[in-house]
Amino acid sequence: MHGTRHRTRSLLAASAVVAGLLVPGALYVAGHVGAAGAAAPPAPDPEPSGAECRTSVQGSRVVAYCHNPYPSTDRVQLHTECARWWDIDADARPVDVGPGRTVRLDDRCWKEVGSAWVTHGGETRAAS
Repeated sequence: MHGTRHRTRSLLAASAVVAGLLVPGALYVAGHVGAAGAAAPPAPDPEPSGAECRTSVQGSRVVAYCHNPYPSTDRVQLHTECARWWDIDADARPVDVGPGRTVRLDDRCWKEVGSAWVTHGGETRAAS
C-alpha cells in the first residue's frame, strides 16, 4: 500500500508538470484562433501618404519638384548642403503640398552643391 501512494503522488506530479507545459501553448493557440475557430483578421495597413519628390542638382543650383497623389496634405522642406566649408548650407521654408498638387522648391550655393534632400513632415527622405 505504501508503494501505491508513492506511485499516485508521482503520477500527480507528472500530470501537473505536463499540464503546466501544455496550458501556455493552448492559451497561445486560443488567442490566435478565437472562439469560433476562425483566424483573427489582419491589422489594417496605414493609408499611403506623402509627396514624391524628384531633386536635381545643376552646378550651384538645386531644384526639387514634389507631387502629392494622396488625399492628405504633406509638408515638405528642401535642405541644401554646400560642398565648400565657407559656403552657407540652407534649409528652405516648409511648404504644404495639397492633394493632387505639385510644388517647386529651389535653393543654391555660391559654388558646388554637396548634397540636397527633402524632408516630409518631420521625416527625412534623402535624395541627391
